Amino acid sequence: MNLVPPSTDPNGPLFHKGWYHLFYQYNPDSAVWGNITWGHAVSKDLIHWLHLPFAMVPDHWYDINGVWTGSATILPDGQIVMLYTGDTYDVKQVQCLAYPANLSDPLLLDWVKYSGNPVLVPPPGIGAKDFRDPTTAWLSPDGDKWRITIGSKVNTTGISLVYETVDFKTYDMLDGYMHAVPGTGMWECVDFYPVSMSEINGLDTSVSGSGVKHVLKASLDDDKNDYYALGVYDPIEDKWIPDDPKLDVGIGLRYDYGKYYASKTFYDQNKQRRILWGWIRETDSEYADIWKGWASVQSIPRTVMFDQKTGSNILQWPVSEVEELRSEIVEFDNVKLGPGSIVPLKVDTPSQLDIVASFEIDEDAFEGTVEADAGYSCPTSGGAANRGELGPFGVIVLGDKTLSEGTPIYFYVTKGTNGKFETHFCADELRSSLAPDVDKVVYGSKVPVLHGEKYSLRSLVDHSIVESFAQGGRTVITSRVYPTRAVDGAARVYLFNNATKVSVTASVKMWNMGSADIRTFPLNEQ
Repeated sequence: MNLVPPSTDPNGPLFHKGWYHLFYQYNPDSAVWGNITWGHAVSKDLIHWLHLPFAMVPDHWYDINGVWTGSATILPDGQIVMLYTGDTYDVKQVQCLAYPANLSDPLLLDWVKYSGNPVLVPPPGIGAKDFRDPTTAWLSPDGDKWRITIGSKVNTTGISLVYETVDFKTYDMLDGYMHAVPGTGMWECVDFYPVSMSEINGLDTSVSGSGVKHVLKASLDDDKNDYYALGVYDPIEDKWIPDDPKLDVGIGLRYDYGKYYASKTFYDQNKQRRILWGWIRETDSEYADIWKGWASVQSIPRTVMFDQKTGSNILQWPVSEVEELRSEIVEFDNVKLGPGSIVPLKVDTPSQLDIVASFEIDEDAFEGTVEADAGYSCPTSGGAANRGELGPFGVIVLGDKTLSEGTPIYFYVTKGTNGKFETHFCADELRSSLAPDVDKVVYGSKVPVLHGEKYSLRSLVDHSIVESFAQGGRTVITSRVYPTRAVDGAARVYLFNNATKVSVTASVKMWNMGSADIRTFPLNEQ
């Protein structure tokens, strides 16, 4: 199901004349870092993709060492501008401008680099290698200028610089920083966009004012994770203030608690939604050691919206088009899982599934619990084999018939000394593969579960990739696993409850999933 060939950062996604466009960093020579070129693919539905000729290659002094991350901005008159980072002949990061040669071409086959490139160079006080990844532009308060932000750092403080422009060729840097967080290091692939507090539709990047929160996201170069925070943007002062300083960018919430990095959103004016792309990195050391996972793929695109129930996070969910790949469905209703239970679930294509599951705990179990695992954390928990009074319980995917291999996706409920319950959502890769040279860790974090809600998850299983969404997408985990026995028809799916005290009732729907059609565009047939 997952998309495009070995690649990293998704770049410049947009919708134009009936086609979704995705550009991505790609080395046409091999699956190692270098010769960074922009691959280009198009789709009518975000699922089935056609590869086009490269959009941009490193062929000028200002980008000869790589056409790096960039973003598209669609102007009110329909013009498209693409800003990207070039790595110069002397290894300096600069910002460059490109635009379609023929805007009437739905495929946007040819791109022209501006003759006056680069349009921005590192300002005083910013390192030559610490100035990259321009965002999609948004309009200034008066509507007569455009603004972009670029990630950087000062010592170990991550920062977002803001520039204003009229024509995308000349720029003025605004005073200070839009935001800065000490100790977070270099901010890569910064993203900045509004979300509605009352509507489910996405918003154009220039929308601001009442009823709107702004998401500020940074990919931290130090730990290779994507962090975001919700806050309020003051366009007059050009300052963004987090709603909760304890959950600021780089120290709080993450888009994804697994292998997911260098993400990028865009506003899909076709269906009035904001769509998130992300890079799923390798965990097989044969490839990952080459350059932190260069031989990687893009995730299933996700919609992003504000969580109106909690008011403190976003919701991510696979785009609805992925459901076109569903075929046969099997359902299991009200399956009783006592402490220590494992129940196999029969399904035809266990390596390629869309799983939706919900779990209910006997309320009496909460009443009798004094304190349970108050210091629990998914990464340090020891995984699903570590038993507690109120967890773990969930599903095991990509397991073999003896469970010598398997990847549990599960909930673990704890009760603190203050009497409050917290829920953790985890993905356990410790026994995901018998292969010796792959990462075997436990991913996850807390997830809000509100009063009256069931524990719910959705997992998209695609051979070596499992993308899991808890509570409608409040917490998301992407796992990259490499089973050696639980492959294709030999794989199994299980329900389990490894709690010592609580009984769980589970209901599951599973769809067999077809494969995305990904091939080269038949240009000679046009």
